[in-house]
Amino acid sequence: MSMRGHDEQQEGMFSYLSAEKRVPEDHPLRGIRAMTDRALQELSPKFAELYARQGPPSIAPEKLLRALLLQMFYSVRSERLLMEELHYNLLFRGFVGLSVDDAVWDVTVFTKNRQRLLQGQIAEAFFDAVLQQAEQQHLLSDEHFTVDGTLIEAWANRRSFREKPDPPERGTGSGGRVTLRDTHESSSDPQARLYQRSAAGEARPSYLGHVLMENRNGLIVQPRVTESGTREERQAALAMLQQWVQRRRGQKRTARQMTVGADKAYQDRALIEGLRKLGVIPHIAEYQKNLPQWPNCLQPSERNHPGFAVSQQKRKLVEKIFGWIKFVAGLRKTKFRGRQRVAWAFCLASTAANLLRMCKLIPQPN
Repeated sequence: MSMRGHDEQQEGMFSYLSAEKRVPEDHPLRGIRAMTDRALQELSPKFAELYARQGPPSIAPEKLLRALLLQMFYSVRSERLLMEELHYNLLFRGFVGLSVDDAVWDVTVFTKNRQRLLQGQIAEAFFDAVLQQAEQQHLLSDEHFTVDGTLIEAWANRRSFREKPDPPERGTGSGGRVTLRDTHESSSDPQARLYQRSAAGEARPSYLGHVLMENRNGLIVQPRVTESGTREERQAALAMLQQWVQRRRGQKRTARQMTVGADKAYQDRALIEGLRKLGVIPHIAEYQKNLPQWPNCLQPSERNHPGFAVSQQKRKLVEKIFGWIKFVAGLRKTKFRGRQRVAWAFCLASTAANLLRMCKLIPQPN
């Protein structure tokens, strides 16, 4: 008798295994699903406030958020392709919480329900709930941090910029100088700004995404999106540190000396003085030549601090975060228009990055 199997095409009438049970026990999504469910359980009261008490049932917000996480984990470039994956991918169905026989949502219904979560500031609450789990597992440093920003290309074209009907008399440039951002705006995304990240780069319609990272395990503790600009980058850094210091004080944490590492773009007198007022030691890279246009503002005690070199070494971890958010999670060029929507997506991507990192740091039960 031949050992060759038969190419039979008859389908089985019943399946006794759920989509979740078909996922291997050691698959990373199992650990991520457990952490996600704990965070979503805390958000249940906020979800209840977003939906009417009467009416036809909509997409469960928990399932919607899990689906959005999958879109970032697996670089699915559109919601339409995500719905297609959910039709036949049992791994996706198991993570989202759909059974094998459950119908997949219409893509238009899915995007409209996503808008509901945006209005409820769910991404920020979800990020905080996941970060709280990292604190409970003692994964966060209380002392050493890094701040940095990255360019997020807007969903607009340079040719879409038109002159404003009523340009201001005083601009946003140094000394009130009127700049291009004051006189022109994009017809596609009015909040996007033309910004040149480096001298060798091209000025593009964009936003800036910022993160405050703790240096022990490379987890994001504060994400933020602002309009593009050198001044905005430094202001965002100070604002994130102020918010983190206030959070520590609100939790009545033991006061410890904080340090923050950054690159040369943050070598600014106003920023460094603001860090000193917060009690934060600036470990900011300095220019090789102390020139009037590029002054070095650190004091000898800060420059010679024993942790300065370590902070400069650790700050490079933030580039891995930006690389993942932009090229895996899909935020190199955002599909959203308006700073609020871009900030929502960036915060959710920061949560996804933390979940992936925490999955590797927290031992999973056998």
